[in-house]
Amino acid sequence: MNTRHDVRVGHLPVDVRASLRFFAFYLSNGTIDVDLLDGIDYRPALFQFGSPLEQVFAIYCNVLQVDAHGRVLNEGDAQYRAAQWIRAHCDRSYRVEPPFQAWETELHGP
Repeated sequence: MNTRHDVRVGHLPVDVRASLRFFAFYLSNGTIDVDLLDGIDYRPALFQFGSPLEQVFAIYCNVLQVDAHGRVLNEGDAQYRAAQWIRAHCDRSYRVEPPFQAWETELHGP
């Protein structure tokens, strides 16, 4: 039996959609984790080409945890890990701690 077809398809839970919306707002507004990214205008480095922005969203979505009721459990952690990648992308001397694990940076899809 192929379990891939057994999964019920539906909309993302409201809490997840809200979390993604706020993440996109903060990201485009230049206010993702203002403590970690203070003084770094990362937007030109991310928005000029799609790949860096794609990686930021992949990290955010890979780290984001949702409970059985569709409630987001760790929005701050997901934002922080994405902010760490942004900081390392813009500041080559910055070292991400703890280092990213492969599952955090994996790009899914075709």
